[in-house]
Amino acid sequence: MPETASVAADLSAPDDLINFLKAIPDGRYRRGVRYPQWFLLLVAVLGILSGCRSSRDLEAFAKRHREALNQALDLNFKRWPSDATFLYLFNKAHLQQFGEVLQAWMISQIPGGAEGLDQLVCDGKTLRGSAIETDDGNHRFVAQVTVYARALGVALAQTTYDTHESSEKAALKELLSTLDLNGVLIQADALHTTQAFFAGAWSRGPTSC
Repeated sequence: MPETASVAADLSAPDDLINFLKAIPDGRYRRGVRYPQWFLLLVAVLGILSGCRSSRDLEAFAKRHREALNQALDLNFKRWPSDATFLYLFNKAHLQQFGEVLQAWMISQIPGGAEGLDQLVCDGKTLRGSAIETDDGNHRFVAQVTVYARALGVALAQTTYDTHESSEKAALKELLSTLDLNGVLIQADALHTTQAFFAGAWSRGPTSC
């Protein structure tokens, strides 16, 4: 597990998402900060799960649920975060650490934690509208690789890459390197089952695909 995730996993209430979010360093300048970072990240998570697609959507979500959030979290915000507040947050936040902490929190929801993470499903998709024709007549596009936890039914990690700069195999290797894979069954497309992908003393090679 990444170092940030390990720190978060050691918190006294490992199933509390807020405690995990508080473990992320605040990258914003202190002057003028009105809302704690953990609160904005929590609103962003809840908003995205509710269908928000932009910073303006998040502002509308925060406005609509301000009273409920104040009551549930024992806060007393008189106003809601603006779209500019969310844009500034995303510009300054340690997003990689946020992803690691969110991953650690999701693993904590599995009975037994990381030891209960017994199956991972890997999938790659081309992002719609990203394909362009190159000078040589070929096409380049942006693709996304996602690792799903079967025990939770959610994505644990994902990354994107440009097909002229990387590959799905390289992207998947990077994602899997963030997880403890001892005893974990990994399901992936046939292109990942070559000996080269599994090369290394720690691996016995693919057994199925």
